Amino acid sequence: MAKNKRGGGSVHLRKDGRWEGRIVVGRDQRGYPKTKNCLARTKKECLEKLKALRASCEAPEKQERPMGPGMTFGEWMDFWYRNYCRPGLRPNTQSAYEAMIYKHIIPALGNIPLGKLTQLDLQQFYTQLKTSGRLTRRELYGPGLSDRTVRSCHANCRAALDKAMAEGLIAANPADGCRLPPKKGREMQVLNREELQRLLIQARAEGCYELFLLELSTGLRRGELLALRWEDLNEETGELRVERQVTRTNGHLAVSTPKTKASVRTLVLPMPVVEALREYRTAVRSHWMFPSPKNEDAPRDPASCRKKLEAILERAGCRRVRFHDLRHTFATEALEHGMDVKTLSAVFGHVSAATTLDIYTHVTDQMRTQAAEKIDRRMGAKPAARRRKKQPPKTMTDFQARPGTRRRPGTGCVTQINDRLWEGRYSPKWPDGKKHPRNIYAHSLAECEEKLAVMILEVRAEMAAAKEGA
Repeated sequence: MAKNKRGGGSVHLRKDGRWEGRIVVGRDQRGYPKTKNCLARTKKECLEKLKALRASCEAPEKQERPMGPGMTFGEWMDFWYRNYCRPGLRPNTQSAYEAMIYKHIIPALGNIPLGKLTQLDLQQFYTQLKTSGRLTRRELYGPGLSDRTVRSCHANCRAALDKAMAEGLIAANPADGCRLPPKKGREMQVLNREELQRLLIQARAEGCYELFLLELSTGLRRGELLALRWEDLNEETGELRVERQVTRTNGHLAVSTPKTKASVRTLVLPMPVVEALREYRTAVRSHWMFPSPKNEDAPRDPASCRKKLEAILERAGCRRVRFHDLRHTFATEALEHGMDVKTLSAVFGHVSAATTLDIYTHVTDQMRTQAAEKIDRRMGAKPAARRRKKQPPKTMTDFQARPGTRRRPGTGCVTQINDRLWEGRYSPKWPDGKKHPRNIYAHSLAECEEKLAVMILEVRAEMAAAKEGA
């Protein structure tokens, strides 16, 4: 399928030999896209027809429906999003806005006339979202949406109604005064010292030690970490320049600049981390610091990085946390070791230190104790007289990395059939382009691995001979 620029439609060759052009002209009440198409004998003719079809669809949009209190709230919401909101949004943010508007707001409130929408309508809508508004994965997260999502839907409704009031379509904004779920921060999951050690030990065995070491030393966002290039690192001074991010947009990886100017920043790495990266660089043949395992010319996919962390945490016996929680872990460690909030805000790339205080400041036991001792000294008390909770000695964990369930490519697979029988299988692609699997059997895992290794060597020799004979 040949794709035009975003919003320009698509062209593809049908099975009957004709070319078909298709363009999205809007969305229905359920949020699904509405399309129009055109047919032609050649691709050039189809592109011309598609251009004319797009122009005919855009012309009414420019005139729009007559704006007035008679138009429905759904019509105004769609008009507001496309004309006032969407042009300034990034692709990923557009997806989030469209999910809220076309899957929640318009299906529930879209048929109400704009001039008759009341505060009670909105309040009942927010209550319904909180109690039974989730459309997918209800068995995992429950029937209701989170407080944050409900507040986001309210923010969209309020902004659209503010604009309608500015245009003179309504006299007052019914969203003003609505009662919303309280604004509260999400509970942060922070790994302790032993879990960090276990994570890094297992990560070294998995071949991604440097990636997680750098994350735990800087607290970078996942997209920023995977967008790093070797040219961003000054090995002499330890300075690391952060000036791009990797995101997945419409099913494809995209490299872009960070969202705010504060996110473009320079960090100073500890020298042990720089030494680890210098040694790691000798084994990397890419300008990306953490290239994709499948393509050295592309950065690593953020989704694969998340899945890798999940596997490492499970094998290391650690709590299951998000990748973003490693950022929280770094913040906690930095604050415990005396970094001030203003400096942490600059390291994190926040516009304001208030953001850092609201999200990343975790009051730990150690910080409480230090604050209490400072008060004692100011009041003349002896800090030694305070009863301190006995802390266990800080020792390195004796954890040993556990092997993963996935085998390296080219080593075949081993399956246990029953208590006394193991099967080894090797299925390479031969010169004829087909796979010809070979099997061996043994009475123990060790014996099966030995026989499988011998069989792989024999099969490779046969394949080489077949290739030379061809």
